[in-house]
Amino acid sequence: MASASLLKSAPVLGKPEWLKGQALPQPSASVVRCNPVASSALTVRATSSYADELVKTAKTVASPGRGILAMDESNATCGKRLASIGLENTEANRQAYRTLLVTVPGLGQYISGAILFEETLYQSTTDGRKIVDVLVEQNIVPGIKVDKGLVPLAGSNNESWCQGLDGLASRSAAYYQQGARFAKWRTVISIPNGPSELAVKEAAWGLARYAAVSQDNGLVPIVEPEILLDGDHGIDRTFEVAKKVWAEVFFYLSQNNVLFEGILLKPSMVTPGAEAKDRATPEQVADYTLRLLCQRIPPAVPGIMFLSGGQSEVEATLNLNAMNQAPNPWHISFSYARALQNTCLKKWGGRPENVEEAQEALLVRAKANSLAQLGKYTGEGESEESKQGMFVKGYVY
Repeated sequence: MASASLLKSAPVLGKPEWLKGQALPQPSASVVRCNPVASSALTVRATSSYADELVKTAKTVASPGRGILAMDESNATCGKRLASIGLENTEANRQAYRTLLVTVPGLGQYISGAILFEETLYQSTTDGRKIVDVLVEQNIVPGIKVDKGLVPLAGSNNESWCQGLDGLASRSAAYYQQGARFAKWRTVISIPNGPSELAVKEAAWGLARYAAVSQDNGLVPIVEPEILLDGDHGIDRTFEVAKKVWAEVFFYLSQNNVLFEGILLKPSMVTPGAEAKDRATPEQVADYTLRLLCQRIPPAVPGIMFLSGGQSEVEATLNLNAMNQAPNPWHISFSYARALQNTCLKKWGGRPENVEEAQEALLVRAKANSLAQLGKYTGEGESEESKQGMFVKGYVY
């Protein structure tokens, strides 16, 4: 168990620009319905009272040399991580680990946003400070996972859909009051299982409805249709599926009047399946992924925050670096969980005396990915441990 005395406080900075002048209570966006024209009615969503704030928050998260620390693992998944180092899945142990992550001195230099699980959003550090306040002091925008997980999709080819729309508006309003300023909703697409037309449309519609509800309640939505690494397919197959998925996603985002300047995307990189014989170089991954973005993503979207999806720490960083070798219309960065935390967790091992070494490991990975966002990462001096893949077949977040 980490002790409060061994968990360092984050340096206190001035009030972040994205938070200045913001009052917590905000009215929801209104809906204006126009009179019928011909045989159909036009529905126009009035400009959200949060519109300027959404744009400012998105730009803050998508700021040069910074990316997102995804630490929104469910309590069950966090328990699996803790079990890997011999710790029980208790709230005290989860609190100690999350305290370790958010109190890394200087983390805000490389991390612009942190996605939290609901327990963490309302949690305090081991020394009694609100975790949200600790993040804000580091100029890190707090975010919140709002989906309720994956369940089987009836009528599909063994595929899934993401639940959580029921009650989302009231939950989002409460999360905003607690200090969250962006949200995350993860749904998945499986290539070995199709993907079926039904699964793609369900994923796209769910993401669009979530995005619209989030914006109406002041939260910048991270749109994340993860194309799983599972399978032995080649990179061309991933590319074709990704094109189809993103076409559907942006069609339904538009249908739901989502403000593109006030969203962030969290896509998978275009890679071969994890079990494919032919592997791709970082240059090939960058070429395919950037072609996908150019064909499907409007330049109005401020940030593309890639997920690592089970790649090794170094592989995820090398691929990100390759995508930033030339200017892009969007901020291309990272939203990593395991690819930032893996070495950190192992270094900690649940022992208070290892906290400083574990925090340094997280800072090393955050800095490496910061350099990759700027296109300046070289890969020199990386440990063998950081090159080990983390793919888990059928991974549940």
